[in-house]
Amino acid sequence: MLIGICGAGTMGAGIAVAAIQNGHDALLFDIQQTSRERGEAFINKQIEKAVARKIMTREAADAALARYAFTDKLEDFSKCEVVIEAVVERRDVKDQLFAKLEEILPETAILATNTSSISIASLAAELKHPSRFIGMHFFNPAHIMKLVEVIRGPKTSPEVVETTVALAKSLRKSPAVAADVPGFIVNRVARNFYNEAQRICTENTATIEQVDNIMKNAGFRMGPFELMDLIGVDTNLEVTKSVWAQYFNEPRFQPSLMQQQYVDAKMWGRKTGEGFYKYDQDGNKVER
Repeated sequence: MLIGICGAGTMGAGIAVAAIQNGHDALLFDIQQTSRERGEAFINKQIEKAVARKIMTREAADAALARYAFTDKLEDFSKCEVVIEAVVERRDVKDQLFAKLEEILPETAILATNTSSISIASLAAELKHPSRFIGMHFFNPAHIMKLVEVIRGPKTSPEVVETTVALAKSLRKSPAVAADVPGFIVNRVARNFYNEAQRICTENTATIEQVDNIMKNAGFRMGPFELMDLIGVDTNLEVTKSVWAQYFNEPRFQPSLMQQQYVDAKMWGRKTGEGFYKYDQDGNKVER
């Protein structure tokens, strides 16, 4: 299957790795050359890691590396059977992209969004073919994390849901069909994980490091601040704002001023080399 992926950032490149590792072809679109270059470096690095860890043979890795390509032209998606949008979490950007894709894709192609919080119903409202539109929400890192939320909109056809679930399984993922509510399943639950951690630190009850260490000792693989740095502090804040607004400013979902200050300072986590922690060029945490 030829899978089109809009956005060559961390999430888009991770989805591409999952695709090519499991026999699919991936075509990634990004208008920024630097993003395409970083995406290509990421994909190559992850495949080489898989070889080093004996997850893939050299032969299988070479075959996988031959199954992806990059483009800066949306028109190249005309032969894709599925297109997954993985761009910035902004409604206006997504709306513009979907309008262009509808002019390019055949009516039989599935149009999926990797949105982590925006209503599928609202994104599909202006589409000519809302029955083929669906949410397919991966989790970072997309080539490793098993869960994929499949979100059915009010006009999504049962056949599209079935095909999307099957696609997720072909990527060796565990799909969970979720209702079209703000934040879906995971991001609704996770808001309290992030927000309460920031509230604790804002009130000087504990430090960032202490909160992360406590949560890891409780069984979490990463603390909330480490995870926000991995996801992107800016991306995480946009999701929180979206969920908060969609729940009509419900206080328990209120964004943190602490996180806004980090975003304003462009301390966005691993992708900028500094967030709640500092990182080297390989994304490893370094001393402050």
